[in-house]
Order: sequence, then C-alpha cells, then structure tokens
Amino acid sequence: MPIRSLALAAAFATSLATTLALPALAADPIKVGAVLPFSGGLELFGGQAKLGLDLAAAEINAAGGILGRPVEILYEDDKTDPKAAVEATRKLIQRDDVLALVGPITSNNRDAMAPTLERAKTPLLYATNYEGGACSRYIFSFNTVPNQELAKLLPYMNKEFGSTYFMFGADYVWPQKMFETAKGIVSGLGGETLGEEFTPWGVKEFAPVVRRIADTKAKVLVFALPGGDGITFIKQAEDFGLLKDTTVAFLGFAETYLGAFGPGKGQNMFVAVPMVAGSDDPKVKAFVDKIKASGGTTVSHYVFTHYNALMAMKAAIEKAGSVDKEKIIDAMEGLVLDSPTGPVTIGKDHHVTMNMFLAKTEGDGLVTVEALGEIAPEPGCPQ
Repeated sequence: MPIRSLALAAAFATSLATTLALPALAADPIKVGAVLPFSGGLELFGGQAKLGLDLAAAEINAAGGILGRPVEILYEDDKTDPKAAVEATRKLIQRDDVLALVGPITSNNRDAMAPTLERAKTPLLYATNYEGGACSRYIFSFNTVPNQELAKLLPYMNKEFGSTYFMFGADYVWPQKMFETAKGIVSGLGGETLGEEFTPWGVKEFAPVVRRIADTKAKVLVFALPGGDGITFIKQAEDFGLLKDTTVAFLGFAETYLGAFGPGKGQNMFVAVPMVAGSDDPKVKAFVDKIKASGGTTVSHYVFTHYNALMAMKAAIEKAGSVDKEKIIDAMEGLVLDSPTGPVTIGKDHHVTMNMFLAKTEGDGLVTVEALGEIAPEPGCPQ
C-alpha cells in the first residue's frame, strides 16, 4: 500500500478510535447539590444526611453511574441559616449547574430556598421530617409529615401511659404544626392536653418549664425540641425526676441523640420512625453495616431518607431516559423504590408512603416495639 494510503488509513483508524472513545471521555458527571448544615447547631443532622448521600453515590457509580454518567455531589454548608441556604442554592444552580438539590434540614431554610428553586425550575429532594404543606412541582419529600409520626404513636402512648399530655417544643413552624395535629389526635382519643409551650433556640436553663410540666402531672410529654437544646432539656428533666412519672413521645428523634444524654439516661422514650438502625431485618442490617464500613459510627433514619432521595433521582432519570429536569420530575411521580425497609412510593403530591416503626430508647440504641406497616402521608396539599 502506498505510504500516503497507509497514512490515511492510520489517520482514519485514529479518528475512529477517538470517536468510539468519546462517550467514555465525555461522560460528564451528573452534578447534585447538597445544601446541609455543617455548622450552626444542627451539624449532627447534616453529617447523617451526608453519610446517606455518599453511600448512594458510591453504589450508583460502582454500578456504572446513571445512563453511563457518574454522580458527583457538591456540598455547601447552609450554617443552619436561611440567608446562607439561599446563597448556597444560587451558587449551586448558577455556577455549578446542578441537576437537582438535596437538603436542607430546617423548614425555614427550605422555605427560603423555594423561590429560587421555582425560578430555576430545579427539583429539591427534601429528606427531613417536616410539618407538611411544601406542595410544589419542584419539591419532593422523602421523610415523614405529622400524621405518619403521630397517627400510631399517640394511641399507643394513650393506652400504655395515660391520657393527659403536655406539649413542649422549639418556637418554629415544625413543632407548632406537629402539636396542632397531636392535639386533634389526643382529643379524638378522649385525652386532655394540660399545657403547651414553645421555647426560643439557645436556652440553657429549663428548670422553670420542667417544674411547670411536673406540676400538671401529665403522663405523656409530647416533645419537639431538636438538636443540642433537646439534649439539654432531657438531661435536666431527668435530673429533676420528671421522667419517672412522665413518659416522653420524642418527635423527630434519631439515633444521633443516643449517647449524648449520659450513661443510663434517655431511656424509655418513644418514637415513630421510618427506620430503626438496630433492627434485625437482614436488609436493614446490611444497610447499616455499609454505612459503618464507610466511617459512620451512628446511623439514623436521616441517613436512610437521604440515601433514598438520591436513589429516587437515579430511578427517575433512568425511567425518563433523560437528564431533562421536567422529564425527571414527571418520572419521579408514582415511582416505587425498593428500600432497605420495603417499598417507598412517591405520590402525585410528591410525598412518600412508606413503612413506619414504633420504637423506644433502650440501652445505647432504639429497639422496635411494633412494625406499623405502610402509612400514607397527609401533607396538606390542595386536592
């Protein structure tokens, strides 16, 4: 073959090889932004969310990615502050061109982010238990709303511990809405709410309110004070002796609290959660083992719900066959995930039906009292 022909053939072969290699070389990552608290008081929850997202991303990438593309998570600290959350949201959407966002933890931050999400038509995968009412084409909820935590928890408390209640929580929308739902359930059970109080963040001395609760002789304390403030309250309530006669229904409880109360403390508090890390279920045990192998020392349902959120995005992209945001949103509606605790079904209202578990604190963990089965959400969206 003439030298010129050989050169042409070689050039063609090189061109062909380059062309064939392009899909692998051009497999730009699917970028997902995570707006979470890594400072500001709720960093325990931000850390739990990160564990779940990192495991989901690792599993997705090890299996070949999504439509042949790897997933990359870009983390931003929202500092438990709405202004910082909005700034992080804009940065991730405008600078980093993320396909979707995950987070935050607080309702205040979610609500502050919502207008930016709407304008950018970018979906938010929200995996924190909340008060309901975040009903938008661009918001999906992967954790509980009030009825999923309270519908079976309060009847159990009423039956086992008594029909008089005191409700105490942080002064913001989630505890307020939770107590509104709780009072309706208590009334329906023939019970009585003897008192209700809210506290600002950062209180260090709870003795006055502990005494007021004790004076009512309420048998059940419905408690919704997250983070370090909640830990401080429980310690002081226990030292006072309140918890000898009053049993706590701890809303929003997660295993992250365990160990923070001190040896032998924080026992016999009751919760309703979408996953119990100490479960004997083989799928849950395998999930928890993978998280611990990745460096997580504590595993809570926040790990589980954030893991589910990213896996839902993967399934929606594959169902849509596209990374178009609107097509992904359409594909996510009605999706059924096979999670470690069983099916998680995303409804048309963008909230999830999932299995729930009644549990109590015992030793250094949660133990399942009763598997409650699937509970559908009542998110308060317009019909």
